[in-house]
Amino acid sequence: MTERSSTAPATSSAELAVTVVIPVHNEGPNIRATLEALYAAVDEPITVYIVYDRDEDDTLPVVRDLQARMTGLELLQNRLGAGALNAIRSGLAAAQRGVVVVMMADQSDDPGTLPAMIAAARGGSMVVAASRYSRGGRQIGGPWLKGTLSRLAGLSLHLLAGVPTLDPTNSYKAYRSELLDAVRIESDGGFEVGIELVVKAHRMGMRIAEVPTVSRADRPAGASRFRLWKWLPKYGRWYWYALAGRRTEA
Repeated sequence: MTERSSTAPATSSAELAVTVVIPVHNEGPNIRATLEALYAAVDEPITVYIVYDRDEDDTLPVVRDLQARMTGLELLQNRLGAGALNAIRSGLAAAQRGVVVVMMADQSDDPGTLPAMIAAARGGSMVVAASRYSRGGRQIGGPWLKGTLSRLAGLSLHLLAGVPTLDPTNSYKAYRSELLDAVRIESDGGFEVGIELVVKAHRMGMRIAEVPTVSRADRPAGASRFRLWKWLPKYGRWYWYALAGRRTEA
């Protein structure tokens, strides 16, 4: 694990509860493998919220089948408005106090990274980014342009604004509930909420850590909901927010 910390470390605790939030939209073909890998990787009681929009979502029957043998697995309907952003917000709001992890249902995120992320959050980091671009991390597959822009954004924010992770755009992150209590989510698109929370934590002087991870961008089934040109301005908003904060501090 690489830790590049800001000031003001949080109080550590080995007893913090862990909640995993997984937004879904017709992830029936993927969710079983994702959850089996998740429960195999984490050797402690956890709560897992599968957050869905509509009762017709084909993820639900698979999850109901798994609930009999996966303790803490719960279905949570997003009532804030359709879409990934509101599903994530619903899950964050419902989570227990402690450590809250956002991960994807499509097998892109490696559950094997979770124990190190949880340990870093319990050790005092308010945000723990699963990093594809730190030493030991890797991105497999996916569009070349998307990956290049993501890597450049992380490197430039680290060098120019001092953001303590090389992968602020990755949605796979763990958050302490103290951070979630302290900020108001302003994102209005989708997965850019991940970079928003990182740069806000950085501006507030909170500790941020990163853990190397291997991400697989090519989905086994279904189509990605990420639309680069639609969401690029959304990410850009928080990119410039981080740079503006650096200029203000200077």
